[in-house]
This record gives sequence, structure tokens and C-alpha cells, in this order.
Amino acid sequence: MALFSSKLSSLHKILQKTVLINGVRSVSGLKNEGIEVTLTKNPMPKIHEQVKSPNDIVFGKNFSDHMLIASWTKEEGWMKPKIVPYGNLSLSPALSALHYSTECFEGLKAFYGVDGKIRLFRPLENMKRMNSSAAAASLPEFDGAEYLECIKDLLRVDKDWVPKMDGCSLYIRPTFIGTEASVGVKPSNSAMLYTICGPAGPYFSGGAFNPVSLYADPKYVRAWPGGVGAFKMGGNYGPAIRIQGHATAKGCDQVLWLYGDDHQITEVGTMNIFVHWINEDGDPEIATPPLDGTILPGVTRMSLLELGATWGTHKVVERRMNMKDIIKAVEEKRMKEMFGAGTACVVCPVDRILYMDKSIHIPTVETGGEVAKRYYKELTDIQYGRAPNNDWTVTVD
Repeated sequence: MALFSSKLSSLHKILQKTVLINGVRSVSGLKNEGIEVTLTKNPMPKIHEQVKSPNDIVFGKNFSDHMLIASWTKEEGWMKPKIVPYGNLSLSPALSALHYSTECFEGLKAFYGVDGKIRLFRPLENMKRMNSSAAAASLPEFDGAEYLECIKDLLRVDKDWVPKMDGCSLYIRPTFIGTEASVGVKPSNSAMLYTICGPAGPYFSGGAFNPVSLYADPKYVRAWPGGVGAFKMGGNYGPAIRIQGHATAKGCDQVLWLYGDDHQITEVGTMNIFVHWINEDGDPEIATPPLDGTILPGVTRMSLLELGATWGTHKVVERRMNMKDIIKAVEEKRMKEMFGAGTACVVCPVDRILYMDKSIHIPTVETGGEVAKRYYKELTDIQYGRAPNNDWTVTVD
């Protein structure tokens, strides 16, 4: 009887610690305290120290010496996070993420500042968005602030991998996958949250803006109401690769994604889209489509909206825009510029749209791209510490 009571007491303690998260049971939360670090015995060549020009750093091809791994199971909750040498993962071929796309990811950067400090740009917003994506993929919730501390520990270990060249950065890719070895359509009973990093060169060669052309075909749709377009999941990107191939074949650089019978503009490539125009009331305006569930809530997007609102020179709004609006603004000479916005480029100017076999010229070059250039300068000044902003940057001490 005493043994039975002891077992009940132990079970009661476990149940007291258990909470319902995203429809699955989580016994314990992810913590940075006690993180385990195993250093590599075979450091890899730092490609960013060997190139003649920052432009020679190829994005996504080289990775730092270490990676961060945190595992979770339904029965035990979050295990102790570990920093280990970069290497292959050993996973089952029945992996939930491989069969049913129970996965999501993030993208952020570490910048080597003018003062020698390493900075992250609004990283808690990335952690918040990743938890939102995790919920959409039926993956467990994690403490974003705690995981950010783990990422900072990873950066302390691999601090020499942050390029010390202007316009360069260390790209950080947190990835969350369901790891249960079961071919069944259901929430995964185990998961892995890991992060890898790699040096990235400047998006624009020589620091110059190179406007891109867009391919807009309404028969291709990236996302739809009630879907997962607002989340950063691999399943949103894989099918888009084929359409990007169509854009290339048409002589265009990126895809302008449209939606609905009125051909609303939503995103461009893997970026959010902005226009700078004179609106129909005669006011200078910076506009981007609203977050209606079909658009990824970009951290750069949010930052441009907030920053532009402080200028006092333009109306800064979220509004629906369709191709009819774009064409009309061009014909009436109200269009000033168009640009994409994202982590990789900050801003990316647009000078042409191929729509319904008609080439629409966007006068971004002729008008000087003044808004895009101002955004680029002010945000990069914050990221590299030239214009301190303690609200938007986190320093890795």
C-alpha cells in the first residue's frame, strides 16, 4: 500500500509540471541553464577570412564549427540544450518532418559592429514568429527568451565566424523538426530544435542597388486564407521553386505573388513587398499589403513600417493593392518606386513587372529609389552599431 501511495505521489508531481501546449503534453520547459558545450577538434577553414572580396562569400554554402541542439519528447519535455561540433544528424527515414512537413525555421543575422561588438537585430521577434510557426506545425512551444540565450552561447563559441567586413554578417538558421519515427498523420511525439550558422556576404555587389524584375502570373498562388502562408514553414517554399524557374525562363529575377480574382499583390519572391507612390488623395505614401493570414509577418517589414512612421514625410500604411492599382499609378505617373524587404537584403528595388505578357516599367531608377535607400541606410546603421538602438539590437557580450 505504501509503495502504491509513493507511486501516486510521484505521478502527482509529474502531472503538476505538465501543461497542454499546441495540443501536446509538455513536461518541462526549455532552459539555457546548464547548457552543455562540446568543442570541435577539427576546426573548419573560415572562408570569410580567405576571400579577396566580401562578394566572394557565397550564401548558404559554408557553416561554422558548431551547432545548437535541443530535443523534446512528449513524455519528458525539453532536454538540456547542447552545443556540439557541426555535423550530420542521425534520423529515422520514417521521420515525421520528412513525410508530413512537421517543421518550421527562422532566419536572422549576427553583425560585427563598428565598436567590435556582435549584435543581433530584433531576435526575440524571430523567436516569437517561430513559436507561431511551430504551433501551425503541431510542434511544442518553447521559451523564446531562453532559446535566444542558447543562440548567444553558440555565437560566443563561434564568434570568429562573424565576418568583420562591412555589409557582411553571420546568417543564423534555427530549424524545428518533428522527429517521431512513425508514418502516421498526427502530431509528432518527439522533436528537435537546432541552429546552424554560416557567413553571408553583402546582398548588393559593391554596395550598389541592382533593381530586379518580377514575373506576375495570377494562375500561380503562394498562399490563401485559412492556409499557412503566414508561417515560416518549408512547405511554403519548396513548391515556389518551380515557379521561380518559370520567372527565370521569362527573363525575370523574382516572382510577384498574386491572389484573388482582382489579382492582389502579396509578396515578392521570399520577401514582403512595398510601394512608394502618390496616393489618389495626392499624399506621398509608403504602402505594404496587410497581414491577412496569407503574408509572412517579416521582421524587416515591421521595422520599415515603424521606422517610416517616425519620418513625418510620408503616410505609412498597410493596404490592399492589386495589379489594377499598380498599373493605374504607373500610367498616372504617381508611382515612385517599389521594393522587396527581408532579412537577406533589407530592401531590394524593383524596376519591372511582367504581367499578363505586358511589361510594366516601375520608375525606381529614375526617381533615385530615395525611400529604399533611406531605409537601407538607417536599418544597416542600427545593425552595425553606427546608430545605436538598444530597443532593436541585442549585444552578444
